[in-house]
Amino acid sequence: MPAGRFAKRLRAAARPFTRMPRRDSITRTASWDPRQFVNPVGEGADPHVVRDGGRYLWCQSEGNVGVAIWVSDRLTTMGVKHVVWWAPLEGPWSKEVWAPELHHLDDRWYVYFAASDGRNRNHLTYVLVSRDDDPLGTYDVVGPLWTGAGETGVGENLWSIDLTVLEHDGRRYGVWSGWPSRDRDLQHLYAAELTSPTEITGPRVLLCANDTYDWERIAESRRSRGLHEGPQVLQRDGRTFLLYSCAASWLPTYKLGMLELSGDDPLDPACWTKHPEPLFVGTEQTYGVGHGSFVREQTEDWWHVYHAKRQPRAGWERGLFVQPMDWATNGFPDLGSPVAPHEPIGVPTGTPQRSISDSLVLTFDRASSLDGFDYYGHHQFYALGQSGLDLGIVPVAPINDYRSGEKLVLRDGVYDDVRVRAEFRVVDGDRAVGVLLRVQGCAVGYDAQRGYFAGVSARRRMLTIGRTDGHAWTELATAPLPGSVGAVRLDVTVQSHTLTARVEAGGGTAQVSVVDGTYAAGSVGLRVVDTHARFTALTAHPL
Repeated sequence: MPAGRFAKRLRAAARPFTRMPRRDSITRTASWDPRQFVNPVGEGADPHVVRDGGRYLWCQSEGNVGVAIWVSDRLTTMGVKHVVWWAPLEGPWSKEVWAPELHHLDDRWYVYFAASDGRNRNHLTYVLVSRDDDPLGTYDVVGPLWTGAGETGVGENLWSIDLTVLEHDGRRYGVWSGWPSRDRDLQHLYAAELTSPTEITGPRVLLCANDTYDWERIAESRRSRGLHEGPQVLQRDGRTFLLYSCAASWLPTYKLGMLELSGDDPLDPACWTKHPEPLFVGTEQTYGVGHGSFVREQTEDWWHVYHAKRQPRAGWERGLFVQPMDWATNGFPDLGSPVAPHEPIGVPTGTPQRSISDSLVLTFDRASSLDGFDYYGHHQFYALGQSGLDLGIVPVAPINDYRSGEKLVLRDGVYDDVRVRAEFRVVDGDRAVGVLLRVQGCAVGYDAQRGYFAGVSARRRMLTIGRTDGHAWTELATAPLPGSVGAVRLDVTVQSHTLTARVEAGGGTAQVSVVDGTYAAGSVGLRVVDTHARFTALTAHPL
């Protein structure tokens, strides 16, 4: 997208905020509007999102040993997690479950994913097949699919990841990232026909070189090798584009390139034309961008979902981003530039607009439902069990993990004067545990929310009230705790500009109050900071 056109989106806050048109979806505003959201909306990598009627299904790897489908009524939050499949403890597809993709084909749901026995060199492609038309139901595993170099079943099956489905002229094709041979770690894009959703007919075809341009190479120089992965199909007005991720997923150089099907045969490399410039590149604020998916709204608006790195250093700590895309006058997809973290963006047209302000009474156990709540944090750092909601729990086998002030927030909550109570026990850690009030604009990050927080700190032995502005924390008032922090009952009241927190812990009580008029209304939720707490109850009663 030309710089001027994207700048118009970023300056759109100067216009009245009514119905958000596609071109003005990204805004900069000082005050918060509930018809906005901020990124990153979740944690993870390789997001694959499909719209299923009035809901969105996010397909994600679960700790590299399972597949989870998150369900939300909107594109701007991930919603509730449902683990639909766990890998076996041992075997060729028991480890390194990567980049699952959910597809609805012939009245069944299929999840294509790569897995291995724990050694990357043994990665192959498998597919989960639903037993009925329920994407959250039971799946059976099939595979591995044939991604070898010769005719189907002839010779050795070869390394493959990131398989996606291309449909063209009534036929289906699998497109994936593979190695040229078993021992050559050199990723190219390959394709072959799918005679059924679970069967590939070989031989495979190499679609293009992975190092035509320096920007496709890991270090963006001739001294480094090329790398292609994460193919995604984008089709519009009879044209077929194949977007791919290139350079290095573990470095800020990760980006998107593009092929266009300029002929009739997807298995003829001569029918593909490579775009000479990258289609989507990082900025100083949002980098390592790539391997996402595309969602077409009923309003004909298009949205781009992708991951970005959390830190510029080498590694795979990533967050999930959502932003609008456009189409250029020449028919090419126009992805613009990655939006900055915590930048307000107008929600897609048609996003539900609700205002929940009724009394809320929750007890947490395995039978509880988290419908209506959104979790912001690493996907392995929370769990709902028989004895409560574990927030900030440290995973036994962490995968690309990081702490981010994990929080669970009621979606669409709008409370002004309210009394909130939380009952919990500190399991491990000595930082902060407590409740969020009048909170809005939530994203993944320690202070990535606007609102108030009241809680206890075992390290400081303090009861504290403070606020966050989406970027930083400001402490407003504290009071010493009467004893050790173990089992805690925390009551917080906000009425007009006065916030009062009272805690029962360690056999005593403490109370603190403060006057602050920064935030007038918002939702409620739970939050931990570098601490594992087990919550058993949460209530909110309007005053």
